[in-house]
Amino acid sequence: MARIAVVTGGSAGIGRATVREFAANGYDVALIARGRDGLDAAAREVEEAGRRALVVQADVSDAKAVDDAAARIEAELGPIDVWVNNAFAGIFARFMDVTAEEYERVTAVTYLGQVNGTRAALRHMLPRGAGKIVLVGSALAYRGIPLQSAYCGAKHAIQGFFDSLRCELIHEKTDVSATMVQLPGVNTPQFDWIRAKLPGEPRPVGTVYQPEVAARAIFDAAHSTRKEMLVGGPTVQAVWGNKIASPLLDEYLGRTGFQSQQDPQPVSPDRRDNLFEPVPGDHGAHGRFDDEATDRSAELWFSAHKKKVGIAALGAAAIGAGFMLASRAREREKI
Repeated sequence: MARIAVVTGGSAGIGRATVREFAANGYDVALIARGRDGLDAAAREVEEAGRRALVVQADVSDAKAVDDAAARIEAELGPIDVWVNNAFAGIFARFMDVTAEEYERVTAVTYLGQVNGTRAALRHMLPRGAGKIVLVGSALAYRGIPLQSAYCGAKHAIQGFFDSLRCELIHEKTDVSATMVQLPGVNTPQFDWIRAKLPGEPRPVGTVYQPEVAARAIFDAAHSTRKEMLVGGPTVQAVWGNKIASPLLDEYLGRTGFQSQQDPQPVSPDRRDNLFEPVPGDHGAHGRFDDEATDRSAELWFSAHKKKVGIAALGAAAIGAGFMLASRAREREKI
């Protein structure tokens, strides 16, 4: 029997790459997003991989629409095995340049969208006692940066929600589980359609990763018992840097964080954004940063194989200790 994966925000960017990853690994895939063009194109890719696809056009900030989507998926494809909460919205602007309506919209999609998706998935998974939920987070769930206060706040909120959810699932003694994937800057179309109130075009900070790296991490998380997976050096640096030297990071980002998130080319006056309505067209998985993006993450490999690395390290330490004791024993015999 085919396994079923649901991917919110599956029409473009990380979601689009994740849809391809699950289809390539034998999953039938349901796609939830607002933009019909990208949804239909992603569905064709699933079918070209020999799997079934189901398109559901819905806004994840609408709890009823997400519940209805889950019910339809269960009825038409079958029991949901994996639910990936990936959809988000954002805005690049100083906090005081963001309207209350814009701030609420980013929060509703990015934070409540994951809450709504999780609730909808659990309605079906908990009675069966099986299923996996993957929450897509960010380095910015740990370390806020300037010009993205709404997005950073939403990702921090997801982190708190996730901790609470994990505790409740453990209390329930269920085999339903959740893992959160913390991502770095990724080469997706979002930087061309995200709302921006800046002089220069928005861009990711630090090393940029291809969306396939994120997709592999999400797929691995769907088959892992780990609580969290960190992807990319910038994510590890953000998590640990904030723990060790948060005030120093405030100073550093206050000086550098504005310029580092903008390209030299100015924002076009006729730029279209997807904050309240999808931008028409099929935008695919990749953005405009292919020339600088990397398709590897050593941190992801380490995060996925941490237990094996730990066992190997203990084994090496034990062997080293054995050689040391044997050497000392030989020295005593000489005496």
